[in-house]
Amino acid sequence: MRAVSQDTLGGPEVLKIVDVERPEPGPVEILVRVHAAGVNPTDWKSRATGGLVGHEPPFTLGFDVSGVVEAVGFGVTLYRPGDEVFGMPRFPHLAGAYAEYVTAPSRHFTRKPASIDHVQAAALPLAALTAWQGLVDTAGLRAGQRVLIHAAGGGVGHLAVQIAKARGAHVIGTARTAKHELIRSLGADEVIDYTEVDFASAVREVDVVLDPIGGDYGLRSLRTLRDGGVLVSILPVGEELRAAAAQRGIAADFTLVEPDYAGMKEIAALVEAGRLHAEIDSVFPLEEAAKAHELGERGRTTGKIVLTV
Repeated sequence: MRAVSQDTLGGPEVLKIVDVERPEPGPVEILVRVHAAGVNPTDWKSRATGGLVGHEPPFTLGFDVSGVVEAVGFGVTLYRPGDEVFGMPRFPHLAGAYAEYVTAPSRHFTRKPASIDHVQAAALPLAALTAWQGLVDTAGLRAGQRVLIHAAGGGVGHLAVQIAKARGAHVIGTARTAKHELIRSLGADEVIDYTEVDFASAVREVDVVLDPIGGDYGLRSLRTLRDGGVLVSILPVGEELRAAAAQRGIAADFTLVEPDYAGMKEIAALVEAGRLHAEIDSVFPLEEAAKAHELGERGRTTGKIVLTV
């Protein structure tokens, strides 16, 4: 099969198409013929540095998968060949989604909603699970609460806006003005241009903050939270932030997304109900994975980048 591989860590130019042996599913695994693979910041970070678990080349990148079950391993009862599935298998270990086939545990996938195509489906798992696990599982977001979502036009942010709105929250997003119309169309009640307004002065008494940015955003976001609120970061939280949060009874938590069969079913249900969709910034063929990375690393995309296989 064809796959995108790299022999060394480095820039987008290290990515190349190679021919490798097609994998076979082991017990409780499925073999998925990949139709599309999502591109995420963790992909280019892994390409450049080896990522969270220090992957050593050669390896194939990619976590987000949408495709069709080709074969099932011993003990699998959830799927049969021909079923359309999507998911975020094996994270933070490499699933190798930039390829024609992927194997992974069957419960790292769920059935693809019939209402969307493979490109849409491949754009969802990692970013949508990050938002779901942060807002729902970690923060326990409830109807009527006020939530502040940073980078609301980004891959995680624009999905978090929709999930929060589906939970009945009052949603406030930060983003450049050019993205405000889109973010409001996704359900945001208020949008703030962080380049023109200090969000830490403009927003007050929120119950939950979702921070995909890190840096000084955590400490500044504490000023927007009510006492006893929750700050969820998708980047590690420092001791200074934890201590400042604890003084006001604020839970400041770092959440790392993980494969989640139940969460993926909730995401699929929101998609089928017409309450969640991925904005697609760009689509590239597998052979142009390097171009996809170049675009993503500029940090100016709206929504998601997807590779088609």
